[in-house]
Amino acid sequence: MVVYAISLVVVALTMGPVLYGVLGGFRTNAQIAADPAGLPGPWVFSNYANVLQNPSFWQYFLNSTIIAVLTTAVVVVFGIMAAYPLARYQFKGREALFLVFVIGLLFPATVAIVPLFILITQNFGMGNTWWGVALPQAAFALPMTVVILRPFLMALPKELEEASMLDGTSRIGFFWRILLPLSGPGMVTVGVLAFVGSWNAYLLPLLLLRGDMKTLPLGVADFSSEHSADTAGVFAFTTLAMIPALVFFLAMQKRIVNGLQGAVKG
Repeated sequence: MVVYAISLVVVALTMGPVLYGVLGGFRTNAQIAADPAGLPGPWVFSNYANVLQNPSFWQYFLNSTIIAVLTTAVVVVFGIMAAYPLARYQFKGREALFLVFVIGLLFPATVAIVPLFILITQNFGMGNTWWGVALPQAAFALPMTVVILRPFLMALPKELEEASMLDGTSRIGFFWRILLPLSGPGMVTVGVLAFVGSWNAYLLPLLLLRGDMKTLPLGVADFSSEHSADTAGVFAFTTLAMIPALVFFLAMQKRIVNGLQGAVKG
């Protein structure tokens, strides 16, 4: 009973603010001022309709989607390519090289924000571009990706690789034809984590993007500042901004669990 009680408290603390924001979008500012903790009565749909009719919202949505897709693609492709030799090849310094990725987990992106800003904007000339945000985000997501994928790939039977070699398949052929399909759950796991992390990123896009190139988190901050008196509208904008990542995460939840289980078993 104690475990269930603690679980209910954790769920309430986690979902409470989310539900309050969702329901707040269906209220008027007068209703929120009169009864901040009340339910909508009557339900108002104009707040969400106004956000959906706002062209800036869709521009921010497009930017967030493209940056998240680019980040995810780079993370999955380069992550599996880095994890494969660290998991299946025997060479000197393999564990030391893997330790570099592990140490990368301890290196927060905020520490490198200023050097990244100079490097992206001045050296590479990629400021205020999708790739200028996607590449650094992918770089900081790679350590977690390799750490998850390596034990997953190590868990695949060696007999499978030996049998394919006897059939004349090269290491590259084994990688493309056999290992990649079997690594689907792990790749989906790291892909979802990279997508959601990119979608929710704030600090790096804040420094590198401006104007119409801003992402949804930046759009939420701007909308909240410009319409600070419209509390219900801010609730609606915030709710719509978090729905895509939330739906995507929930849809892939079982695949994420399967991928992490494979990594733990490895």
